[in-house]
Amino acid sequence: MREAIITSYEDEFGLIRVSVPMAPPLNQVNSYLLPEPDGRFTLVDPGPHTGEAEEAWHGALKKLGLAWDRLAAVVVTHHHPDHYGLAGWMQERTGCKVRMSARAEAEARMSWGGEATLTEALPRLFLRHGMPEALALGVREHLQGFLPQVMPQPEIEPIDAAEAVFMGGRSWRPLITGGHAPGHVSLYEAGSGLILCGDAVLPQISPNVGLQPGSDAQPLQSFMAGLRLLGGLEVSRAFPGHREPFTGFAARTSSLLRHHEERLDDAARLLAGGPLSGFAVCEALFRGRIGSTHQLRFAMSEALAHLAELVRRERAGVVEAARGKVLFTALA
Repeated sequence: MREAIITSYEDEFGLIRVSVPMAPPLNQVNSYLLPEPDGRFTLVDPGPHTGEAEEAWHGALKKLGLAWDRLAAVVVTHHHPDHYGLAGWMQERTGCKVRMSARAEAEARMSWGGEATLTEALPRLFLRHGMPEALALGVREHLQGFLPQVMPQPEIEPIDAAEAVFMGGRSWRPLITGGHAPGHVSLYEAGSGLILCGDAVLPQISPNVGLQPGSDAQPLQSFMAGLRLLGGLEVSRAFPGHREPFTGFAARTSSLLRHHEERLDDAARLLAGGPLSGFAVCEALFRGRIGSTHQLRFAMSEALAHLAELVRRERAGVVEAARGKVLFTALA
């Protein structure tokens, strides 16, 4: 059983990073504790609801000399299980409030639980875009496997982008962006230049940007707009959802923007050879880098996001093919 890794940042308001274990390939997700003036604490992104993560949190609080009854609030940057999953479990234990954007809550309900549509709709979308049936069925089973990691789901107190979020005795500006996850909230403290950026901006790795049915129809456009918004902030240090805290935040947003422009050009070059399905484009863009159903789902959704952006920019068109399939074609 892996333990949480604890790192304290005394110069950053006493913020504490708790690295919570999760499944490969990421292996860990960063949670952040902010001490409150009244002796309680606020927790940002608790991690997935797994037995290993529960035990890691019990051990982390014991090492820190904290008790569950001192948890004032959980703030969730976005609805993905590795960030949102334990929020309901913690709320049941402590009665704490749980905060995320209203859009993120809607995405959680669409993705997980009795109201969910994603488990059936996403494999259908992939089939329409050329994914073989056996692989699409594997995606369906893969999505079903996430349900235990997000249950129970919490009652949410929504974060309004126009209102400050008070954590650690300070006022943080919520910045709501999309692309990686609609309604993603980053939290910025202007006086210090600190930002808790979740998965909106990551060091070393590019956040997945995926097209999903019933969600944002132009996720790459949303993601790039979010990068421009966040990149315009005066950031001294960024605390991401994965990997290490980092500086050079504006340069990193610029690098991610260039990366996606390059991938758009790669996809356009593929279409120049003739009409292709989304799955064919996915295979070409991510050749050799898909080793699991999880990676396949991300790669396919990302390929479709880039194709949707090419269509929006009038660099590509959509044509109906046999048996209800869809192909993309280059436009002059």
